Amino acid sequence: MEPFPIPVVCDCDPGHDDAIMLLLAKASPRLRVLAVTTSCGNQTIEKTTWNARRICTLLGLEAPIAMGAAKPLCGQPITAPNIHGQSGLDGPRLPEPRLPLSALTAVELTAKVISECSEPVTIISTGPLTNTACFLLAHPELKPRIRQISLMGGGLAHGNWTPAAEFNILVDPEAADIVFRSGVPILMSGLDVTLKALITEADIARIRAIGGEISRVTAEWLDYFYVFHKGIGYAGAPLHDPCAAAVLIRPELFDIRPMHVEIETGGEFCRGATVGALPGVEDEYAPNVRCVMGLDREGFVDLLCEAVASYGY
Repeated sequence: MEPFPIPVVCDCDPGHDDAIMLLLAKASPRLRVLAVTTSCGNQTIEKTTWNARRICTLLGLEAPIAMGAAKPLCGQPITAPNIHGQSGLDGPRLPEPRLPLSALTAVELTAKVISECSEPVTIISTGPLTNTACFLLAHPELKPRIRQISLMGGGLAHGNWTPAAEFNILVDPEAADIVFRSGVPILMSGLDVTLKALITEADIARIRAIGGEISRVTAEWLDYFYVFHKGIGYAGAPLHDPCAAAVLIRPELFDIRPMHVEIETGGEFCRGATVGALPGVEDEYAPNVRCVMGLDREGFVDLLCEAVASYGY
């Protein structure tokens, strides 16, 4: 069992589900947030960084915030205003940012906190993996200082942005390939689990009934996410990004399996696909990640409600 609290760097592209990932990370006594870094993804880097600062102000998350990559390693950015709105975090009004933006880049801040921490640090990545790949390339000497990378990305059965590719991986497959080949331990929460982390109308009502500002804002974030996903045929709102934090906080809620996963970077139809091979296929396909494949949905919702209630305002 890992010692608690686990020191973490949260690398994200807020985003409604990124916001709830940060809510979980801040609330849990099992995690200690050392820094928040941002990437382009759900919206432009300017918008995701603004959103991160507003979220951290709302939550009272007193950690340095640094802006990261404005575009993928190769190609042009892909954004998702159809899902998250023009601001990247449409819905409830949030406070103006009180927390300043660091003068350091995301790579520089990540290197600083990892090198200064007295124990290995976990990176929670819930956006494209550009920042993490750039950090690994710039600071290979710090790899032993990384406990693991807990990421939301990929899907072994299918994608959600193309038939083969999940959004975070598709935005920057080259970065994902660098991360998956890095040798750093990876905990992958892909669509195989996140599409099971569904939030229903009853769950949203339960969160709203907790009372207080955090309860109201969280419920309104979920309202926005729920309406969009119901409109395209989902049974509820899938909370993708919170899985990458929740699996660290309550691993017993999740089904985790070792697997070999590679990233497709060159395919015409399958670019960005995460291709998995179960152990025992061939020796050359030794597991390089731990894939999260299922969860206790009711326990996941309980964890979210406990986190919201812990703010008490």
